[in-house]
Amino acid sequence: MTMIVRDLRPDVRADAEGFSDTRRLALPYMLSTPESVVHTLTHAHPDAHFGQLMAEEDGEIIGTAQISVAHDSPEPGQGSANIYVRPDRRQRGAGSLLLRTAEERLAGLGVRKLFAWVLDEPANHAFAERNGFRASRSAYFLRLDLAGGTLPPRQEPPAGVELRTATDFADDPRPIFELDAATTSDEPSDIDVEFTDYEAWLEENWKHPLLNRDLTTVAVVDGRPAAFSVAYTDGDSRYATAMTGTAREFRGRGLAKLAKNDSLHRARAAGYTEAFTGNDTGNEPMIAINTWFGYDICAKEVRYVRELA
Repeated sequence: MTMIVRDLRPDVRADAEGFSDTRRLALPYMLSTPESVVHTLTHAHPDAHFGQLMAEEDGEIIGTAQISVAHDSPEPGQGSANIYVRPDRRQRGAGSLLLRTAEERLAGLGVRKLFAWVLDEPANHAFAERNGFRASRSAYFLRLDLAGGTLPPRQEPPAGVELRTATDFADDPRPIFELDAATTSDEPSDIDVEFTDYEAWLEENWKHPLLNRDLTTVAVVDGRPAAFSVAYTDGDSRYATAMTGTAREFRGRGLAKLAKNDSLHRARAAGYTEAFTGNDTGNEPMIAINTWFGYDICAKEVRYVRELA
């Protein structure tokens, strides 16, 4: 058997389909389509040096890696390499070859601290530790049965609050960008992120093929977006919350909860049957809120870090 690692070719449909299929098999809790794979590669910021690598065995794609430089972090020299191998094709060397290729490429770009997410399974921990990584934080994937579950009742917004959708901001999405930048900077992370490039955000986020603007709910206070719940959908039956957050000055009023509940109800009405989200394992308030919505923890992942020579 011959194993090679190569870059995904965005103009080859079979590459995008193979990459997306492999990711869904290895990580079924995150949405992926061929269109989103190509978009992420072709619209990433140039300074991210974003790459999508594929491990191919005798012409079959069996593993993937997404690599990037944390260009939007105030601390230089950080990067990531997230590697996933099809469950039925493990123990063939694909993960090791992908990791070695990723490390060589990122080291050549000045990365000295490498981060990687792995699913919380003994074999994955052993692989990471064998390659010199140490565990840091962890997070849960959560799933909600939209078709058969029971959502909390829809709530009327309080006085002075209006629920709108991202579609309502299609002519001028800058207020959504500003809210996204403010809430993202407060998200728990090993790598601090600063959103400052509006044009890059438009290309990478606002035009993302998974983004469902009609199901993304925005809580508006006095004409200003104060909280939102960003909806991703795969065009079939799966819905995911990409981000839920509230600007600091509006917190403590239940606006994010209000927005997410509204989005979930509209997603169910639109025919979506499964909903996914994620929380850091120590974020007990958000885990409690998602439990209130009806989510159950379905998997856990661990963030590993390694200093590159």
